[in-house]
Amino acid sequence: MLGIVSVTTILVLSIWFSTNAIGPALEQEKGLSTVDLSWLTIAVQVGFVMGTLISAVFNLADRVPARMLFACAAWTGAALNAAVVPLEGIALLASVRFATGIALAGVYPTAMKIVSGWFQGGRGAALGVMIAALTIGSGSPHLLRSMFVGNWEATVFGSSLLASLGGLLVLAFVRDGPFDVGGARFNPRTMLNIFTDRGQRLTLFGYLGHMWELYAMWAWIGAFLGMVYGTGSLFGGRIDLSSAVVFATFGAGAAGSVLAGIAADRYGRTLTTSFAMLLSGASALVIGFLPVDWTVAIGVVALVWGAAIIADSAQFSTAMTELCEPQYRGTALTFQTGLGFALTVFTIWLVPVLEDAVGWGVAWAALAVGPALGTVAMLRLRGTPDALKLADGRR
Repeated sequence: MLGIVSVTTILVLSIWFSTNAIGPALEQEKGLSTVDLSWLTIAVQVGFVMGTLISAVFNLADRVPARMLFACAAWTGAALNAAVVPLEGIALLASVRFATGIALAGVYPTAMKIVSGWFQGGRGAALGVMIAALTIGSGSPHLLRSMFVGNWEATVFGSSLLASLGGLLVLAFVRDGPFDVGGARFNPRTMLNIFTDRGQRLTLFGYLGHMWELYAMWAWIGAFLGMVYGTGSLFGGRIDLSSAVVFATFGAGAAGSVLAGIAADRYGRTLTTSFAMLLSGASALVIGFLPVDWTVAIGVVALVWGAAIIADSAQFSTAMTELCEPQYRGTALTFQTGLGFALTVFTIWLVPVLEDAVGWGVAWAALAVGPALGTVAMLRLRGTPDALKLADGRR
C-alpha cells in the first residue's frame, strides 16, 4: 500500500510546479514577466492554504473516504493544470493555478493520512518514503521539460495525464489501513491544540522554519541553475543540462527523505530534523556566493541542499500524528500543512525581490533564517516530556 500511495503521489504532484519548469516559454509565448511567474507559483500556494483551511474546518480528511477525496482532487487538479495551455493573461492563469492549489489540498495531506493508517512502528520511515514521492513528483516537470525542450505544451499535458492516472490508481487499489481511526465531528479545539499544547506547538514551529526555506528554494532553484548552466545540454542536445540538474536536486531530496525517515525511527525525530535543518541552512548560506563559473561545486552544493531541505519534512508530520488525538489525525496534519504553506507565499515572493536587488547570495542566505529557528524549536522539544511520545521514546 505504501508503494501504491507513493507512486500515485509522484504522478499527481507533477502538476504542482508545472509552470515553474516552463517559465521561459511562458515569458516568450504568453508575454509574462518574472513577477508574473512568481505570482503563478504564489497562486498555487495560496490556493493550497485555502483548500487545507476548508478541509480542516469540515474535517474532510477524516470524514470523506480517503481514496475518493484523493482521486477527485487529482482529477480536478489535472483538468485545471491543462487549462494553462489555452488560457491567456496573468489574471486567468493565476486563477486556474489558485484553483489547482485548492485541489492539491485534497492530495498531499490525504496521502499522509492514508500512509499513517498503515503504520504504527516505522511510521517515520513510511512517511519519509511518501515525502520522497512528493519530492520526485514536484520535480518531475523539470524532467519532462529536459526531454521536451522545444515543446512546453507537452510538459503541461504530460503532467496532467500523470495526475489523472494517479487518481485512477488510488481509487482502484488504495484501502484504509488497520491503524486508521474514524474521524470525529468538527471540534475547533483540535486546531487550537496545535497552539496550546506545548509538544504540538514546538513541532509546528519547527515545521514552519522548514517551510520558510523549502518551497522558495524549490520554486527558484530552476531559475538559479538556469543562470549557472545557461544553454548547456547533454547527449548531443537531447537533454537540457540545467533542467536535468534541477531534477537531480529533487531526486537527491527523495533519497534524503527515505534516509531521514529510517534515521528518525532509530535515533529520534528531534535529532534527525535538527541535523537536516542545520545542513540545509548551511547550504543556503553558501550556494549563492560561489563564483558562477564553479559549475561543478554549485551542482554538488545544490544536490546536498536538495537532499537536506526536504529530509526533515516527513518527521514533522509523523511527530504531529504521534502528539495529536488519533481521531483528528487527518485534520491536524491538514491544518499544520496549511499554516506552513501560508508562510511559503512570503518567501517565494521574497527570493526574486532580493535577487534583483542584491543578487542570489543574499537571496538564498535569507532562507537560512527558517531552519535556524526551526532547529531551536526541535531542540527545545527534545527536552520536554512530550518528546517521549516520539518514535517509541527515542525523541
